[in-house]
Amino acid sequence: MVPVMKFILGRKENMVTFMGNDGLSTAATLIVLGTTVVTQVKDKSTQGYDAVQIGFGTRPVKNISKAVQGHSKDLGSFAAIREFRVDDSSAWKKGDKLDASLFVIGDEVTITGISKGKGFQGVVKRHGFHGGPRSHGQKHSEREAGSIGGGGRAGGRVAKGMRMAGRMGSDRVSVKGLRVLGIDTQNGKILVSGCVPGIKGAILEIKTV
Repeated sequence: MVPVMKFILGRKENMVTFMGNDGLSTAATLIVLGTTVVTQVKDKSTQGYDAVQIGFGTRPVKNISKAVQGHSKDLGSFAAIREFRVDDSSAWKKGDKLDASLFVIGDEVTITGISKGKGFQGVVKRHGFHGGPRSHGQKHSEREAGSIGGGGRAGGRVAKGMRMAGRMGSDRVSVKGLRVLGIDTQNGKILVSGCVPGIKGAILEIKTV
């Protein structure tokens, strides 16, 4: 049985400009895949759902919890372990290796990662507020949020979900509709259109639609 769904883990390397056969240039991201190993296969009879768990990269054993060490001791010490839901997990088995040859040029993929952390930010940067007027006696309110309560709104209290200043970034983000533009099976890399979440070196989840 040939798996219908393709998935793998990778590490964001850098962005480049890709020149297509039509002469048009487009932004693209280079992702290092390396070799990913299937660490566990789940099915409905045992776990109640079908899924495939895979491990990627390496890291020192001293930085891995004893529980995870016992879970993957016969396969290696992985930098990341992720799980992908599938309709039928019988096509995979523990120890299977996944690499760049899994994909073909033109595959449409969804890429998930942790976005760049931006720390504590105000409402202008975080939510796109315009800020206050720059004239008519306004002195220090260019980037303020403005009123958040009062009798005319929610009975004089601050309503739930009010957009305010706070931590920005470091969120789990998925980008859909990206295309595989190039594959380097020898070096374990793929080139995808557009930009993907995270800093350089961020671990990414890549799967076909």
